[in-house]
Amino acid sequence: MTALKDLGGRRPSYRERVADALRAALIAGELRPGEVHSAPGLAARFGVSATPVREAMLDLAREGLVDTVPNKGFRVTAVSDRQLDEYTHVRSLIEIPTTAGLAATADPVALEALRPVAEEIVTAAAAGDLIAYVEADQRFHLRLLALAGNAHLVEVVRDLRRRARLYGLTALVEQGRLRESAEEHLELLDALLARDAEAVREVMTRHLGHVRGLWAGA
Repeated sequence: MTALKDLGGRRPSYRERVADALRAALIAGELRPGEVHSAPGLAARFGVSATPVREAMLDLAREGLVDTVPNKGFRVTAVSDRQLDEYTHVRSLIEIPTTAGLAATADPVALEALRPVAEEIVTAAAAGDLIAYVEADQRFHLRLLALAGNAHLVEVVRDLRRRARLYGLTALVEQGRLRESAEEHLELLDALLARDAEAVREVMTRHLGHVRGLWAGA
């Protein structure tokens, strides 16, 4: 399992890193709606021990991402197209103007510090590692939004991203097109560093459009 990097502040616990990787597997479609998974089975699949997996899945059950199935494990919950559309709409209302505003306010040093994460997204896309891609993508966008100084906004977006499903990522990997989308993160950073708010808005609008377009799949 690919370990999540620190999002800033305190270092995530091992249980939290396992939970984040399992969420990424849900988002990327590695774990599909209706499937029932046991903690030992997931532990073997991802190369970790069963106890943190069981604890992490209980966390995901409290978030509504899986249901507990007595004596069997956990069933992945389904998310409707309407729900996904609504999540994406709310994200667009928050993320596009907030990120565009950072073109005028963000510290260039703080922006440049995000470049290794953006490059990590490109590397994961090129390797076809969807879990690493989703994890790095979340880290990049949440750290970027954190530069606006509104912790509650970041938590709202974090929750919406956790509920997303991006089943089209597998097809993009097979078509060799995921790297193109990944490079938008570098394009976004360059626009922010150039203080070009309109370019930032255009990249973010295009980027979020993939959530229910290129990345949605079936």
